[in-house]
Amino acid sequence: MKEEFLHYLWKYRLYDPECLTDNEGNKISVICPGEYNRDSGPDFFNARILIADTEWAGNVEIHTKASHFDNHGHNTDHAFDNVILHVVDENDKRIFNARGQELLTVELKYDPIYFEKYTELVNNPSVVACQNEIVKLNDFYLKNWSYALLVERLQDKSETILKIYSETGNDWEETFYRILSRYFGFRINAEPFEMLAAALPFRIIRKHADNRFQIEALLFGASGMLDEGLFREAVSDKYYKELIREFRVLSAKYSIRQGHGWLWKFCRLRPANFPTVRISQLAAMLSTVGGLFSRTLECADIKQIKNLFEVEASPYWDNHYVFGKKTKRITKRTGTQAVEILLINAVIPVIFAYGRFRDNQDLTDKSLAFMEEIGPESNSIVDDWKSAGIEAGSAFETQALIQLTGRYCKKRRCLECRIGSKIISSGRTLINENKLILEP
Repeated sequence: MKEEFLHYLWKYRLYDPECLTDNEGNKISVICPGEYNRDSGPDFFNARILIADTEWAGNVEIHTKASHFDNHGHNTDHAFDNVILHVVDENDKRIFNARGQELLTVELKYDPIYFEKYTELVNNPSVVACQNEIVKLNDFYLKNWSYALLVERLQDKSETILKIYSETGNDWEETFYRILSRYFGFRINAEPFEMLAAALPFRIIRKHADNRFQIEALLFGASGMLDEGLFREAVSDKYYKELIREFRVLSAKYSIRQGHGWLWKFCRLRPANFPTVRISQLAAMLSTVGGLFSRTLECADIKQIKNLFEVEASPYWDNHYVFGKKTKRITKRTGTQAVEILLINAVIPVIFAYGRFRDNQDLTDKSLAFMEEIGPESNSIVDDWKSAGIEAGSAFETQALIQLTGRYCKKRRCLECRIGSKIISSGRTLINENKLILEP
């Protein structure tokens, strides 16, 4: 038995109300169970109960056994002096607060099917613990929870984005550049791209927004790709030598240090995803007078925003994947899948964070709409839910499922999940059942 299960029963009154009586046998009526508290202190604040004709206001503390009140040191902690009711599964000891006053302690009585369903879920070895039950739920119910999950996921990402915003001196263009650069590495080269963006501030790139070649020289030089020992076939390559010359001039002007080229990974990547090609494509995106983020915010629909990030590497890369080694001519354009990965993980979260920061509901709504217009992602998490009978139709839904899996399913926080709590409480009419969830 875990305390969180008793918290759940108490909050949603899933217990036999006749079990609540004081030491004299007077009935205890719960007017308000209180506000759920996840921080230190009593479990529920500002509860209100009625005993006989007297209304009591204060806090409620919950334990599996009454003796745990002492075991946890609450009996010497004055933060618990305002506890008006001690709720337990087993009343094994008389309890007193730090002022020496005995606490009114009651045992909860409840239908054992709730605990059986709860333990069945949390002990299920499957990734989707509720896979046998979830398909029975109403689609509207699931979509409503999906919306909340996606917003929660974007809010989580907003915290990271706003931290970067603070670190960059409150510059949204710089923040966007750093976030975009990291995800342009597509996991394998995420860290080197992140280091590149930190080493080469966007304020420098902005000064050369009308000269793509200079932006490429800055990016390739700061990345360490122009280290003459890295690509031995490029020693006589005209384009490569021109980049080196240009970077020497710009690095002297802006005091830019050359990075470590050995950090970049080429193994286990398709040639089209080589970091050399990706850096050139990033340069194409950044060659935007007025700022890439400003242009992004101006996009009215998903087609416009996709066009903004569908770019081609410079002509040199049409017949190269690395410096100095010619290949069959193929235009290196960011594909649909690559663009959608950028939109899902970088672009849309920054739009959402910016809208939230500016208290602009139109922007936050637009970011959610963009997510709904992008096709579903393909990964193991999405496959697990598909096997459970839940097939996502858009990135909106796959991102919600990723949040659900990482935040709730893997941690078996079924009581805080609307799906899990609905399944556990099935067979009983609940108050506001569409909101049946413990606040995170």
